[in-house]
Amino acid sequence: MKASVFNAYSAYYDLLYRDKDYKAEVDYIDALLRSYNVSGKGLLEFGSGTGKHGKLLAELGYDVTGIERSTEMVEQAKSSSGFSCQQGDICSVQLGRTFDAVLSLFHVVSYLTTNHSVQSVFSRASEHLKPGGLFLFDIWYSPAVLTMKPEVRVKRISDDSVEITRIAEPQMHPNTNCVDVNYNVFVRDLKSGDVEIITETHPMRHFSLPELDLLAQISGFERLGAEEFMTGNNPSEKTWGVCLVLKKK
Repeated sequence: MKASVFNAYSAYYDLLYRDKDYKAEVDYIDALLRSYNVSGKGLLEFGSGTGKHGKLLAELGYDVTGIERSTEMVEQAKSSSGFSCQQGDICSVQLGRTFDAVLSLFHVVSYLTTNHSVQSVFSRASEHLKPGGLFLFDIWYSPAVLTMKPEVRVKRISDDSVEITRIAEPQMHPNTNCVDVNYNVFVRDLKSGDVEIITETHPMRHFSLPELDLLAQISGFERLGAEEFMTGNNPSEKTWGVCLVLKKK
């Protein structure tokens, strides 16, 4: 699960993804919801992190409830007008109410590495949707992962207090459609010069459309669309991130 592997450096999460264009992503999701005629404003977000997407969606008039497993991230995701967040496991959460759409962004579903966990999340999404409601999520796409293959990546970023170097080293597991992303994060305090070293492994799963269709069907969904995240292009062997739109039957 996404949250359980982010606890160690959750304090640096927003800094690490400072260059991520959350506003553009939210505008894309808003347009996608409108294109599928979602008229209601009630959204449930699985894996809401520090609330970046949820708060921006709230600014567009949505009423967003976030579920996040990491208590550290929930503490950072302070509630605001139209957005609230609570600690919970998206595999088992039961809120007792329904929404117009369920969202799960930034590859949260790809952190579900077993069929059981994927089915659990799909079932929880279905239970929290009104009839005809939509489940939108993005995943790592198998044809692209297998064609392009993950590479070692180094990211450097800083603010007024710390300087961070993050090294990501992938290890592929072709028989399980999984990739272990091994992170070594070096955090240097700019005042003291002290260096904190964080080591984490993030298991990621990539998916093909046929397996997602089967998993969706089991949970009472039908697929309405699959497109490259942000661009809307048809998925291909060069499309790493694909956005799925499922409809509750």
